[in-house]
Parts: sequence; structure tokens; C-alpha cells
Amino acid sequence: MLAPRDGGIYLDGTFGGGGYSAALLEAAHCTIWAIDRDPAAIVRGAALAARYPDRLHLIEGRFGDLLDLLKAAGVAALDGAVFDFGVSSYQIDDPARGFSFRGDGPLDMRMGAAGETAAQIVNTRSEAELADILYQFGEERASRRIAAAIVARRATQAFETTADLAALIRTVVRPDKSGIHPATRSFQALRIEVNQELAEIERGLAQAASLLAPGGRLVAVSFHSLEDRMVKRFMQAASGRTAGPSRHDPSSILPTALAAFKPVTKGVITPGEAEVAANPRARSARLRAIERVAA
Repeated sequence: MLAPRDGGIYLDGTFGGGGYSAALLEAAHCTIWAIDRDPAAIVRGAALAARYPDRLHLIEGRFGDLLDLLKAAGVAALDGAVFDFGVSSYQIDDPARGFSFRGDGPLDMRMGAAGETAAQIVNTRSEAELADILYQFGEERASRRIAAAIVARRATQAFETTADLAALIRTVVRPDKSGIHPATRSFQALRIEVNQELAEIERGLAQAASLLAPGGRLVAVSFHSLEDRMVKRFMQAASGRTAGPSRHDPSSILPTALAAFKPVTKGVITPGEAEVAANPRARSARLRAIERVAA
């Protein structure tokens, strides 16, 4: 989707394990500016940067601040930008980071090194605030019951670990036929709140798009409906397509004059059976892309 070319300058807005950057560097003799808010990701990327001296540049920071980060590095324009939103495999597989209930660890969930932890949110926010977080960011239908149970339990003992919180949620939300752990949606919601992920996505998409040169592409991979909805709406708007009052009205999505971008993907691209078999975590991935056509 990015179609990298020799001499091009590209942004990997979510460096993570460096998979995207490595693929781009192999595909063309280009330059990559890679951003990640996780200090561990920057350290991990040093070996890859050493393999591509002067071609891979690592920046620690939030991709929602990419305009300032790239400006400070002397980058004024991009030939392409890619984002892979959400938590990385490195983060979720490390119990010490507190993202998952599969291995017990501190209730942290911070992608970076600073800010409020999930434990602080769970132990201090009001019942109404907790219910709103779980409902809005986790689409958890039992949000009110979970919030009430959290507040009742923390009155005698604060939450400190992922296993402790997951066990409490399991007493409120019973397993269903989907096989999804009852705490999955709540953990997603807390992670999004801790890292302000949706606000970061909104800022990152707009800022990356503003730096693209004509012909430059913006590619985004999302992993749940909240992320994908934001990406879809942003790309529709950037392509001069605005939603109307009714999805049944053929005129509800109409192109407008002088759109700065055009769609590259027709709808959304999802992984095939072979890819999911090789990489089960790809099963919920959703890819969308647009290309700048006007200054």
C-alpha cells in the first residue's frame, strides 16, 4: 500500500518491534523516521538502526506529537506514513507491563514511561467515571455492574495486579459462547484511557496527512471497531466524502470538489485465512489507505 521508492522519506508512526520499518528498508533505498512512545521499543530498535545507518532514525515520543517531533529533526515532508494502532505484542506478552490478565503482573498498562497507571484509575475514579470508561472504550454492556463491584471491593482493598482485577470482573460477567474472557473488554477500555489512544489517533492521522507530498500515502491498520471507525471517517473526510443523514440514501456519501486525497483501498482490507493461520493476532486487523492528490 505504501509503494516505497528509492529516495523516499517515510514515517513508521508505531515502531513497536520494527517489522514495518524493516520491510520498508528492504523494499527500497529509502529513509524511515520511526516513532514510539515506549522506551523499550527504541532500545530494541537500535540493532535495526545499526544495520541501516543514516536510513533508520528512531524517535521516542507520541505519534500524536509527530509534527513537532519531525520538525525538530528537520523533516518537513513525507512520501508515506503508516500506523499500526493499539498495543504491541512485545507489550502484551510482558506480564510486567500489566496489559494482559493471562500472566499476573502490576496493573500498569502504560505504553510510555510516564502518566497515570490503570491501578490509579481503578482505585481513584468515581463509579460513574469508571462505568463511562468501560462502556465508551470497551463497549462493555455490563459496565455499570463492573464499576459498582470495583468501587465496593476497593473500599477494603486496593487493586494492584491484573489477575486481581480480572478475577473481580469474572464474578460480575460470566463467560459466554464467544470464548472471550469476561475481562477482555474492560482491559481494552482501561488501556485506551491510560494511554489516551483515541485522541492520539485523531491527532496522529491529521498531522501525518498534513506532511504528505502529492502521491504520498497514508496507511492505517486498526484492531477494533473504535479505531477503525475513526480511521474510516478521517479518510472519508480527507477524500472529500461526507456522510449524509441516511445510509440508505444514495447521496449520503458524495465526493466534494478539490479533495486533497483519494482512496487507495476500496473499503477495508482484512487478512486471509493463510495469514491468520500464520499469525493469529492478525485476525481482527483492518487496513485502510488514502493518497494525496493535491497540495
